[in-house]
Amino acid sequence: MDLFSNIDIEPARQRIAQLTTLIDKYNYEYYMNDQSLVSDFEFDKLLRELQELEQQYPQLALPNSPTKRVGGEINKSFRQVTHRFPMLSLGNTYSIEEIVDFEARTRKLLGDIEFSYTCELKYDGVAIGLTYRHGELVQAVTRGNGSVGDDITSNARTIRTIPLRLTGDYPDDFEARGEVVYPFHDFEAFNRQREADGDEPFANPRNAASGSLKLQNSAECAKRKLQFCMYFMMLPADAKPDPRLDTHSGRLEAAKSMGFKVQPYIKECKNIAEIREFIDYWDNERWNLPYAIDGIVIKVNQVSLWDQLGETAKSPRWAIAYKFKAQQVSTPLLSISYQVGRTGVVTPVANMEPVWLGGTTVKRATMVNADFIEKMGICEGDWLLVEKGGEIIPKIVGVDVDKRKAGARPVKYVTNCPECGAALVRAEGEAGYYCPNQDGCPPQIVGRLEHFVSRKAMNIDNLGSERLEMLYSKGLVTTVADLYDLTREQLVGLESYDADGLRRTTIQEKGAENILAAIRGSVEVPFERVLFALGIRYVGEVGAKKLARYFKNIDALIAASEEELASVEDVGEKTARFIYDYFRDERHRQLIERLRAAGLKMTVVETRLSDALAGKTFVVSGVFSRFSRDEIKADIEQHGGKVSSSISGKTDYVLAGEKMGPEKLKKAEKLGVPIISEDEYLKMIAK
Repeated sequence: MDLFSNIDIEPARQRIAQLTTLIDKYNYEYYMNDQSLVSDFEFDKLLRELQELEQQYPQLALPNSPTKRVGGEINKSFRQVTHRFPMLSLGNTYSIEEIVDFEARTRKLLGDIEFSYTCELKYDGVAIGLTYRHGELVQAVTRGNGSVGDDITSNARTIRTIPLRLTGDYPDDFEARGEVVYPFHDFEAFNRQREADGDEPFANPRNAASGSLKLQNSAECAKRKLQFCMYFMMLPADAKPDPRLDTHSGRLEAAKSMGFKVQPYIKECKNIAEIREFIDYWDNERWNLPYAIDGIVIKVNQVSLWDQLGETAKSPRWAIAYKFKAQQVSTPLLSISYQVGRTGVVTPVANMEPVWLGGTTVKRATMVNADFIEKMGICEGDWLLVEKGGEIIPKIVGVDVDKRKAGARPVKYVTNCPECGAALVRAEGEAGYYCPNQDGCPPQIVGRLEHFVSRKAMNIDNLGSERLEMLYSKGLVTTVADLYDLTREQLVGLESYDADGLRRTTIQEKGAENILAAIRGSVEVPFERVLFALGIRYVGEVGAKKLARYFKNIDALIAASEEELASVEDVGEKTARFIYDYFRDERHRQLIERLRAAGLKMTVVETRLSDALAGKTFVVSGVFSRFSRDEIKADIEQHGGKVSSSISGKTDYVLAGEKMGPEKLKKAEKLGVPIISEDEYLKMIAK
């Protein structure tokens, strides 16, 4: 029975208001003050009750209900919005001398007027503006080009540190500006999950935050654990006077009482000496923060002076940003390890004397490949220069040659695989060496298993790296086809142990059932993903799709010549050679037959809706309102058309959405290729 099914609507309205107030309070204390007022179980129980009430009484659901935090809205196009107040960028400097010049200029312009500065941390994140009216969040917009940004309101509502409804005393209409950041701990956990799913990890928290805000499904954004920190309050000219808001520091203090998360590290400074002291302190202390900063922002504190100081075309004259230099350390090279990846590529890794860098102890860094070592001129025992900067992953940027020992010998790259002993090879035109023993080299085998079960390939849940390593070490799985021969009896009771001999995990009956169910379910995966899952060198997700659509089935692909393979769009001679050689190997053909016997799809299932676009080649660019980019490309193919990634004389149409790439526009106009809109495209397929 539904809640409140036998009573009138008023008790439901009162309970929704009560639950909203409670959940908002618990959210605020947890995310702003690090206090848990109730257990997770009790919190989830209240949230579920509110969700059920909103489903039963949709007319009572509030636009900024706490249930919006979990996301679920789909946004296939991000509407562009003109900023009410332009989002100017700050002038940047890496020099204290330029800060001195800024301070002297400001004093000269203001004459005898008394004023102060605020110094605050410059977040290394994504700037957004939040519009509040009558205490409710109504819109969230990215910086964009400073004049126009993207509407990301549905995603912004999922960020727990963005208040959906304000508390206390607040202006009736204003814009809160701040930075969306990805805390290190959550970012690293997110990257580990991406790697487990077979996705490329993000290079740094800023890139991950930016990508998260443009996700089409707000429920996915909600999982990212982003944070918003306010640094600015913009008020319209006719705003009601409020003494609290006469200074920048006063506005931020007032914002705290309204429910915003505001950085605690803001200081009012009277002169250049105090500014310099603040900069010097945070140049060292920044590495102890839970999120990335890349500098210090200095602003004139008195808001009434901003108009007097004015602005340039790009930047205000009442503020400037001091950017920290990337931290660099020198540490000795102790040894080099050589790691073998899924495709056999051997990556050298420098093992260095542990050194404190960017808030963590660094003792390993990639040396990329043989060419990198040769270009850097690295010798045995050298002191390496290592940087972190805004990146999470440390990078070797040079050699401290002044510390090089006399007679030091250049590093020689290994000639044999460190795992299986096979002689390494290097393909023409490539920088890296690889192990050709793909079917006998343990890390390649386990790596291929991990790739095969990953989300974008066969999507077999419940088989993570640890379990796959366990199955391989027990001799139960040595090829991907062996997965389809596993039995419940083989799985139940399997144990894995760590390096110290301690038991880490045991597969129970329920776990075995889940693994087998996921394996059985994978036989429904379409042929193009099966082809991608095989892990053929240089055949990525897009390449597998194009090969599958060109050859239609595995038998035609196996029988294809190198020349025919190379004729497929975006394949090329090098990839064609690897594909051809892969299928010439009898072991691989036997593997295919075993997978076929297990029920995996080896033929493209045609889903053509019509021949309306037969013989026509399209290039797709921009953002669309009714389709995602992948959906509209698939739709073209389902109507008999072909999709190309680049414009040429053979292109029949460019299908353009909002924010079409300027280079594509220029090339289409130069070649006289017709540019059609989404509506025009729909008319074409309607015929």
